Amino acid sequence: MRLKGKVAIVAGGGASGSVMGNGQATAILFAREGAKVLVADAVQERAQATVDMIAKEGGTASALRVDVSKAADCKAMIQAAVERYGRLDILDNNVGISVRADVLEVKEEDWDRVMAVNVKSIVLAAKHAIPEMKKAGGGSIINISSVAGLRANQSTPYTTSKAAIVGLTRSMAGDHGRDGIRVNCILPGLIYGPMTAPRMDDEIRRKRKEAGALGTEGTGWDIGWAAVFLASDESRWITGIALPVDAGFLVMSPTTNVRLAQQKL
Repeated sequence: MRLKGKVAIVAGGGASGSVMGNGQATAILFAREGAKVLVADAVQERAQATVDMIAKEGGTASALRVDVSKAADCKAMIQAAVERYGRLDILDNNVGISVRADVLEVKEEDWDRVMAVNVKSIVLAAKHAIPEMKKAGGGSIINISSVAGLRANQSTPYTTSKAAIVGLTRSMAGDHGRDGIRVNCILPGLIYGPMTAPRMDDEIRRKRKEAGALGTEGTGWDIGWAAVFLASDESRWITGIALPVDAGFLVMSPTTNVRLAQQKL
């Protein structure tokens, strides 16, 4: 019960299919660790599905439909958590979309949409969450970035937005540390989740798995456990970090990949 007595919001806590998502796993683990959880998602049914999973385990959670790219919705999300559970301690910003395009291909409206959903949403949610966390004596904000924010990913809008989250996290951490609010971000690696599963076959999954130093496949649970740590008092002296959860994907190089391939021959 590492989060006993705490109230958490997981923005993007639903999943678009049968594969466990980062936000869904995080919401479930928060509840297992004793937190009361507001599961927010753009699709009410997805949020409710996560709430139902939590309820079956005896946890406390409720659903809310939210478009986090809109200021009014973000304000309503924070208000709902406080009205339902009395306070706010944890905000997990897990919403993200992608458009595959480089600067020559991307449409202006697609660029603006990615930035609004992936970056502006964090600003809007935090703007209303931080005052409530200050009332509660402090809190933890966890932003979900990506290893794509540190290297090319065949999607300039997505890569740019995820890099921006790292900078935003560090800025927020510096601004609000004396308020007792810690701000960190997680950089998921090549996770097998709802966003990637529909366009993957067995061969693509194998290649993605072997891209990391550990040679194993990541799931939403791996991101969820990292979020539990950053939300808990165990990380009370940690703020402003960008934590890769990627099986060592970022430490790999072409030379290392060749050596590993030769070992299998």
